[in-house]
Amino acid sequence: MRKTLFRFFTIADYMEEEDWLRREHQSGWKLISMTIPGIYTFESCTPEDVIYRLDFKNNEQTEGYMQMAADFGWEYFDQCMGWLYFRKPATAAGAEGDEELFSDNASKAEMAEKIMKKRFLPILIIFFCCLIPNMFNSMNGFMGAFSTFFTIFFGVMFVVYVFLILHCGIKLRKIRDQFKE
Repeated sequence: MRKTLFRFFTIADYMEEEDWLRREHQSGWKLISMTIPGIYTFESCTPEDVIYRLDFKNNEQTEGYMQMAADFGWEYFDQCMGWLYFRKPATAAGAEGDEELFSDNASKAEMAEKIMKKRFLPILIIFFCCLIPNMFNSMNGFMGAFSTFFTIFFGVMFVVYVFLILHCGIKLRKIRDQFKE
């Protein structure tokens, strides 16, 4: 039996996504695929405590990296928008640190930094180069008969982008700084 759920996580919410996937597996639902925009497909399974970890490689993973993860007991099972999805039974993670995909805090801080550069920066560019100029054009009537519609549309997009920029920027900076110490 399969089920499909919609759940939205921002680029800064990857740890919450890992926890949610773990709870789903504990409830008897194993993730088999994830597609944009936040559509998760699960397969019925025996309830088990399984640790999920995400790594942002942005399609830069190597065969050696994948082999190293497998050597440490991590099962790679899916990829979506540069994120790699791994899992491991909690019983296989006996020693301290075996629950983590990364062996040190510097690697975790580096991943947060990479997310900021490869995903957060494009959000800022779209906001400043596309959204704001188009919003002003629609407010000034440059979009003809549809100016009111586009003003409302770009106004809503402005609010969404401001929320995403603040939420992701603050959270990613906290994650990076937490692991840099």
